[in-house]
Amino acid sequence: MWNKNILETIGNTPLVQLNKITRELPCTVLAKVETFNPGNSIKDRMALKMIEDAEKDGRLKPGYTIIEGTSGNTGMGLAIAAVIKGYRCIFTTTDKQSKEKVDALKAFGAEVIVCPTDVDPEDPRSYYSVSSRLEREIPNSWKPNQYDNLSNSKAHYESTGPEIWEQTEGKITHLVVGVGTGGTICGTGKYLKEKNPNIKVLGIDTYGSVFKKYKETGEFDKNEIYPYITEGIGEDFLPQNVDFSIIDHFEKVTDKDAAIFTRRIPREEGIFVGNSAGAAIAGLIQMRHMFKKDDVVVVIFHDHGTRYMGKMFNDDWMRDRGFLSNEQTKAINLIDSHKHLKLVTVKDTDTIDAASRIMRKYFISQVPVVNEKGEFVGSLNDTILFNALLETQEVKSKPVSTLMSPSFPFVSPDASMEEVSRLITKENAGVLVKDLMGDVHIITRQDLIEAIA
Repeated sequence: MWNKNILETIGNTPLVQLNKITRELPCTVLAKVETFNPGNSIKDRMALKMIEDAEKDGRLKPGYTIIEGTSGNTGMGLAIAAVIKGYRCIFTTTDKQSKEKVDALKAFGAEVIVCPTDVDPEDPRSYYSVSSRLEREIPNSWKPNQYDNLSNSKAHYESTGPEIWEQTEGKITHLVVGVGTGGTICGTGKYLKEKNPNIKVLGIDTYGSVFKKYKETGEFDKNEIYPYITEGIGEDFLPQNVDFSIIDHFEKVTDKDAAIFTRRIPREEGIFVGNSAGAAIAGLIQMRHMFKKDDVVVVIFHDHGTRYMGKMFNDDWMRDRGFLSNEQTKAINLIDSHKHLKLVTVKDTDTIDAASRIMRKYFISQVPVVNEKGEFVGSLNDTILFNALLETQEVKSKPVSTLMSPSFPFVSPDASMEEVSRLITKENAGVLVKDLMGDVHIITRQDLIEAIA
């Protein structure tokens, strides 16, 4: 039997065991992969629920405009439902959200207003305040207010929680969720705790957010608030959907760790998910001392990795923020700036004068030497060349073979930056690496400097 519209495909997402990225944990770890929803995120569940509840009590009527502040995923869920139900959408978001998220909202016909991140929620420029102002100014409009609208939590109490309970056959012992609006963790956690009060609900927070300290001390500390990069979790206020009595513990994760684990998930598990999933796995690893052998831990993977292609999955973006550490930079990455260029070489039978002209032409200080068969047999660098020319100009007519040094060593494309740097010394000015097309490239000290800078 087919579905009458796309909204009927929301929910019933798969629960998948993680095997590699969680190998240091003693327990079984299962991921609730919410990318299978039509909007590729868990927010489809609560977006539809908020709309349906508002339709039932008359807050939302035909022809109305839906106005909401969103980091992207809730907006996507609302936009999809609005297409089917015939509503107009206007969304406000922050300038820290990925461009992919904004473009995706526009693809569904929504209007998107980008607001500054680094302002208080009460500031008239904040995406909270702008959405509220628009609701007041635009006739026949409705703001779902996902943060304080308890239909958010109710959606997960009615769907996400029961699905997890059924899929684990009631064996779940821990629930790990990134906390933003609080709807997912509190709605799901409430249902599961009603089934088994011993289940632990663990929230993932980020540095720059108020949740963890408030849970542990009851103090709302504005000094905890500062801009952060991680998307989808943490807040600088207390949403009504966050029921702290349901959450047993908050674990804070750095922006860097969240970004690094976001990249690791698809590479190690084959699941392409977003930034909050990376934060959840990083937090899970940090909490490994809390789990035992027979525990069954369920972690929520909120959204899809395609929304972070310009950020966490972009090497330059990661390097600019110091998130792509030297240990992760491979030899093949070091040639990015010149991989499109053909390797410059000289023959061992060329004259020193000819080799010198080639080096001046391409502004290079070292060059690999090949024989007639194209085999790498040596290297020539400008220091040796300069010293030889100082002694006598007659050296110009001699073959390169009389002055060349040993050949640059080859390294694997996957060799670490540390391995490459150890091989580049005063005596050896470069290393060679072969790409997947079989083309050879040189890595020099300058490439290492650019990677570090």
